[in-house]
Amino acid sequence: MKSPARILVVDDERSLREFLEIFFRREGYAVVTAASVDEALVALGADDFDVVISDVQLTGASGLELLRTVKESAPDCVVIMITAFATTETAIEAMKQGAYDYITKPFKVDELRLVVEKALEKKLLADENQRLRTALRSRSKTLVGSSTALARVHDLIAQVATTRTNVLVSGESGTGKELVARAIHDLSERRDKAFIAVNCGAIPENLLESELFGHVRGAFTGAVSHKPGLVETADGGTLFLDEIGELPPSLQVKLLRLIQEKTIRRVGGNHDQRADVRIVAATNRDLQAEAQAGRFREDLYYRLNVIQIALPPLRERMEDVPLLVQHFLAKYRQELGKEVRDLTPAAMEKILAHPFPGNVRELENLIERAVALSRGPTLDRDVLPASVLDGSGVRRAAPVAAAPPAPSGNLDEILASYERGLLADALQRAGGVKKRAARLLGISFRSFRYRLEKLGLDDARSDDDPDD
Repeated sequence: MKSPARILVVDDERSLREFLEIFFRREGYAVVTAASVDEALVALGADDFDVVISDVQLTGASGLELLRTVKESAPDCVVIMITAFATTETAIEAMKQGAYDYITKPFKVDELRLVVEKALEKKLLADENQRLRTALRSRSKTLVGSSTALARVHDLIAQVATTRTNVLVSGESGTGKELVARAIHDLSERRDKAFIAVNCGAIPENLLESELFGHVRGAFTGAVSHKPGLVETADGGTLFLDEIGELPPSLQVKLLRLIQEKTIRRVGGNHDQRADVRIVAATNRDLQAEAQAGRFREDLYYRLNVIQIALPPLRERMEDVPLLVQHFLAKYRQELGKEVRDLTPAAMEKILAHPFPGNVRELENLIERAVALSRGPTLDRDVLPASVLDGSGVRRAAPVAAAPPAPSGNLDEILASYERGLLADALQRAGGVKKRAARLLGISFRSFRYRLEKLGLDDARSDDDPDD
């Protein structure tokens, strides 16, 4: 249970002190009284108060002196001044020194109660905003940057974290969508519960339902015992569904039911069970266009897209690159045991000229590589990859595919050869990243992977992409 707000009443008139103590205790506040500034300072040194209500005219030191001391030692404490000798000068002086409000005697007790309630609402909001800003800085350390675009993302995270609504994070691969999801979780009331991340495109379709919703013993071959799903594991916490656009239609229906009914049913089970999870989904697709084209359930799209946070690509916030470089230098200096401290101006110039199609992830990999290859405390151009040095990494329009070879065999062989050439060209342009190559060809990742395996190209390429 939340503890009551604490009020310190300072007045040299005993009857008023006792009256205000009784009144505010009945209102549910914890109240301490003091007859002088000295007594008030003793109370302030022994405890923290949310509100100080003080008379201006006190025996000995004045209430204005107490106000100055309170604002110096506890600037977040709200101070309300009361006096029977109101003058414009006194009121102005009190407000200049940080008083929240100024009330004259005789006053209506309801008036004072209203002022205290409003003061506490303002303080609660200020405290919460400060907590969120502090937590966001400390917990989302890899959302580095000072650009206007990133500042808007930070503001949205702080605003949505305290709500219970679902969030859709959109942006290109490598922009940090999971970092945003983790920041939302860490700042929410669910932060002490589980954060479960699921890549919907990395788990085979026939296993994804069991992974998400669990199964009962005997549900299918190999189901030798009951198994809870990741939704159950995330109960009370946050479920991050990355690449939500890859979710099969059959599971889109079950996810919609989870959102609407707050219930799930294990594979092979015959009863529902409650599941309290907040869903943060992420996609690098235009999910609205996918829904309009019938490739994604429109009702599910609107359930997920209650609040959308769009992450800008790195090329649209290049002013953040120097900060990110220093951040990744510090990270890999420690991890790799190198004494690298900085980059030469020539190296930084080349980095700033690169468009980073792989976004922050590409920059991180670049700095890790450079630190690993470094021979001294300063990184120069010689440790940068050729794509950065010669500009070959500059994003450009995809070349028009070459004409198919002249027929020299049967149709299947000709088509296979042509398809093999297209796949190989897409992989080359995508730097070996399969998901990016699939997008270049306008096909799904699963379809792309199947075609690679069919044509014997899979073994010669890199493993599946890392999570976004």
